[in-house]
Amino acid sequence: MTPEQPPLRVLVVEDDPVAADAHVLYVGRVPGFVAVGQAGTGAAARRVLERTPVDLLLLDLHLPDVHGLQFARSLRAAGHQADVIAVTSARDLAVVREGVSLGVVQYVLKPFTFATLRDRLLRYAEYHAAAGEASGQDEVDRALAALRAPAPAALPKGLSAPTLERVTGVLRETPEGRTAAEVAEEVGISRITARRYLEYLVDAARAARRPQYGQVGRPELRYHWLRER
Repeated sequence: MTPEQPPLRVLVVEDDPVAADAHVLYVGRVPGFVAVGQAGTGAAARRVLERTPVDLLLLDLHLPDVHGLQFARSLRAAGHQADVIAVTSARDLAVVREGVSLGVVQYVLKPFTFATLRDRLLRYAEYHAAAGEASGQDEVDRALAALRAPAPAALPKGLSAPTLERVTGVLRETPEGRTAAEVAEEVGISRITARRYLEYLVDAARAARRPQYGQVGRPELRYHWLRER
């Protein structure tokens, strides 16, 4: 995107307030993008679209009042042309295929980091910037290839996907939350390592931390899984 081009306008549609705030923050950190609003329901999102120009929706697929793909279908029927990046924990490939026909240009699976979303947004910007008439098949292929990530975003150094899955499972199963020491004992890792995984989930807006005050000493942090999307 050149400096002369206006930023791409993004509407964050996410009913989890913590995740929504994180996504707005993430969008604002990517050059060439600006978050023009956030909505917690399909109805609220529609009201924003009626008064605000939007280029891209960062759309959670599981909203309280409508499924994200059903919402996208209704937007197309009403003439809205904004593209969609679906943000979801759903891994059903049939849903992915259906989304392609509705203007879903990318899927981002929760939990994700800022680096993951930044990569998707920058690829979308490159795709969006393609204009004019293609000189041949190669140019068409390059425009479409801009949307394809070469590989899944890597976890931070020292973290592994299997251990992250186990830590995530522990938090999901305990609504009252867990401390790093409790997670460490259950998963079989050190407390310091457990805290790294827990802080990663907090940064990805999939967990929250709260101080737990005891009788003496400094408060201990208790981590809670944010409700499933």
